[in-house]
Amino acid sequence: MFTNAIVRTPGKSMIKGLTTAHLGMPDPELALLQHQSYIKALTECGLDVTVMPADEDFPDSTFVEDTALLTPHCAIITHPGAASRKGETAQIREAVSRFYSDIEEIIEPGTVEAGDVLMVGGHYYIGLSGRTNRAGANQLMQILEGYGMTGSTIELEHVLHLKTGVAYLEHNNLVVCGEFVDNPEFARLNKIVVPNQEAYAANSIWVNDTVLVPAGYPITTRKIADLGYAVVEIEMTEFQKLDGGLSCLSLRF
Repeated sequence: MFTNAIVRTPGKSMIKGLTTAHLGMPDPELALLQHQSYIKALTECGLDVTVMPADEDFPDSTFVEDTALLTPHCAIITHPGAASRKGETAQIREAVSRFYSDIEEIIEPGTVEAGDVLMVGGHYYIGLSGRTNRAGANQLMQILEGYGMTGSTIELEHVLHLKTGVAYLEHNNLVVCGEFVDNPEFARLNKIVVPNQEAYAANSIWVNDTVLVPAGYPITTRKIADLGYAVVEIEMTEFQKLDGGLSCLSLRF
């Protein structure tokens, strides 16, 4: 169960954020309203939410997930693979240090963005992507093993981050889409297959047995609800324009 979350308010500079989505420019005012709804949902799931102020120097900084991996035993500050995001970690370290005494760090030549890291129990699947390299994954696995956890790597073919296409909902249930549907790494898990036309909904998040899903994906929402989860839909249109999903917007621990 989670008790806390850290989020960062989106700034007006998000219009300069990284994207491959080709969905148009985000509306910062609408993004702020959507972000407030996201915070409200986390709070209603029982989390104490720390809200960091917008940082206009870093257009993608609302996507805090990529900058740290918060495990039950330690915090790991990442080293983002996107050059424009490397400076985000200093303030994240400061925020995380209020909650963790054991803080590790990924260093050059390694790169890791935690959107590439999926926690399933004490095991961490690490996507090798354009943002997370082998050196970073090796460092991360070594850190995890030092705290009694394990890790393994998965080569990504098409998606930006591992969690673009998978989401673990606890209770052995995995939301899965596209290139991950038949991946043998996930054979032991019960798969909730997202149809390709709803691929964006594969990035849903479990929060204390409620699942937050992006609004507008009825097939995925129904499949998750049929497993007995409470489901809350969140409007995410402005973050989707920057390749961002629900998991990207918070650090939950």
